[in-house]
Amino acid sequence: MAIEGETTAGHEAKAAKAHKFLGSLRDALMAAGRDDAPIEMTPNAPAAAAKPASDEKAAPPPLPPKPQSLSAEEAARLARTAPEPKPEAAQPVEAAKESDVPPTTRVVRPENRVKKVEPEPEAEDAPARTVLVRGRRHIERGDFERDPVVGFLIVVGGPGLGSYRPIFEGNNTVGRSKDNRIPLDFGDDAISNEAQAYLRYDSSDRSFLFVPNLAKTNVVSVNDKRPAGPVPLQPMDVITFGRTQVAFLPFCGSEFDWSEISEA
Repeated sequence: MAIEGETTAGHEAKAAKAHKFLGSLRDALMAAGRDDAPIEMTPNAPAAAAKPASDEKAAPPPLPPKPQSLSAEEAARLARTAPEPKPEAAQPVEAAKESDVPPTTRVVRPENRVKKVEPEPEAEDAPARTVLVRGRRHIERGDFERDPVVGFLIVVGGPGLGSYRPIFEGNNTVGRSKDNRIPLDFGDDAISNEAQAYLRYDSSDRSFLFVPNLAKTNVVSVNDKRPAGPVPLQPMDVITFGRTQVAFLPFCGSEFDWSEISEA
């Protein structure tokens, strides 16, 4: 019986020791699952004294200490000794991404559309701006609308100095009136109103002939000589009508005549 009692006491001691170890292990595992509870290993504490971690409430964090009020002198001293804040560097503003911009709808009306102006086709009959001419170009000639000019009378003295009058092919009357073919209407009253003389050009022999009108009493002279009949004219002969002097300047003659062009 004594041996059986010792065996039972040994089993109970071993069971109590195992139960105490298991209780400590359970408490350590439950404490490890909490964030604010430190892990404490108490192998000698009784299992009944340990409380489950789920029944305990988490302790609130400690409040920060209240700032103590500073006197005016201490605040001024801290303001002087405090380092000046550095200005923040301006950051470039990034352009908004296309994905961040909401889509917009644009309404295009027919009247707001820009019409494309098409160039007008050039007329087929319009002549080209640049014409390439090779060699001698043929000149088209027609009939004379009036008698062609064959020479000139240029006023070199008296009223109308510097003026000129053309001489036409055939017979030309010279006088003060505008009805004459060669009117010397520059204000010289000494010139006869009607034909005071005649000036002829003969295209057959290409010669000029001055014929005074002997029925008139007005003074007429060629190179300071009063003619009594027809006088052939030479280039730069000076003819005097009253107080007006004119120089004869031929255009046609032995070197040129309008018949050359008409025949060509």
